[in-house]
Amino acid sequence: MDGAKWVLGDLMKIRLDHIGIAVNSLDDGEKFWKLLGLIPEQEDEVVTEQGVITRFIPIANEMQKPALIELLEPTGEDTPIGKFIAKRGVGIQQICFEVEDILMMIEHLTNSGIVMIDSKPRVGSKNCLIAFVHPKSTGGVLVELSQKVLGNNHNPSN
Repeated sequence: MDGAKWVLGDLMKIRLDHIGIAVNSLDDGEKFWKLLGLIPEQEDEVVTEQGVITRFIPIANEMQKPALIELLEPTGEDTPIGKFIAKRGVGIQQICFEVEDILMMIEHLTNSGIVMIDSKPRVGSKNCLIAFVHPKSTGGVLVELSQKVLGNNHNPSN
């Protein structure tokens, strides 16, 4: 049984709808996301009451498993999450996208001028291979790439 149904029963359906990212220019802001293969919707929308122009970029064109919320508690002050909280406080730290081939994606992004924090994947939670994209290449958003790995014998340095 999924977590939301177990807690909320049939009273409420819940899913991740979108993540809002403030940008100076929609065209500049979409460049990184297009490199990941995400295609913006056809029409931008001016929301006069909010003083904003919106452009939505669907994460998938087909049904997919639900997105997750990952809560990150630091194990110490001198860890990446500990330093993040000390500098910025609690809040969104990163957005993670699952990819089929993390090495190919890193190469694609690097060849397109994107700055990577990790030029080689490393092991993350749930035994996934992960690599981070530098926020200066994504409009200020730390993006994590993740590849599911079968079994526990995968060496990310290969």
